[in-house]
Amino acid sequence: MRDVDGKVLTHCGAGAGYRVLELELGELADEARPGQFVHLRVPGLEPSALRRPFSIYGAKDGVLRILYKTVGRGTAAMNRLAPGDTVRVLGPVGNGFPCECAGTPFLVAGGYGVAPLAFLAGRLPRKGVVFIGGRTAADILARDDFERLGWEIRIATQDGSLGESGLVTVPLDRELAAVTAVGGTAELYACGPDGMLRAVGERAIKHGFKGWLSLDKHMVCGVGACLACVQKLRRADGEEWLGRVCVDGPVFESREIVW
Repeated sequence: MRDVDGKVLTHCGAGAGYRVLELELGELADEARPGQFVHLRVPGLEPSALRRPFSIYGAKDGVLRILYKTVGRGTAAMNRLAPGDTVRVLGPVGNGFPCECAGTPFLVAGGYGVAPLAFLAGRLPRKGVVFIGGRTAADILARDDFERLGWEIRIATQDGSLGESGLVTVPLDRELAAVTAVGGTAELYACGPDGMLRAVGERAIKHGFKGWLSLDKHMVCGVGACLACVQKLRRADGEEWLGRVCVDGPVFESREIVW
């Protein structure tokens, strides 16, 4: 883990309040793995303001990308960052997704939860199917990334404005049924809202597949000291509040998580 100044290379809109920030971070970027995150000190906020955690959208050749949505004071201040500006970044933080799989990889994303899965898609040893869900067509992100990598794409929107109408679990259920019908196996990787994560985890357990879920908790320190992001986990001797999402996660296997 490093705490360094990063230079803004590009910062552009990605539609409907979403933006992509590209930072020059040297070794920090080179060490990043899919599913890890960075803790960013937002310029323009008071010195006492907490850092903000962001999933890593991509990292290569010393350059790290963040995909985010403007949802509050911190991200609104981030909008003002311009090429050449400097940002203090701590990372890479946490344990990410395993980059090997026992069966066909199924990536399940909700909204900007697609960011770490786009990073993962380029690191897995085999291609599979990505399921992207959102409220509207404007919330379907990173489609070009998966197409460029040769992944099959299934899209669902709650208002039916793009892809299937309904939740992303609709096409997921269909693909899971097709795999199991021929005796195949799959491994699930998911990032998005808690409701979606729980649904994906339940399906992984039902079918006897591994399900890797990236949890989103309120992370204050980012280094496991404040215990603000603990998660109840299942262990051989019972259930305990012992998982610090920032350092022990954010990725956990579905059988570990007590919802």
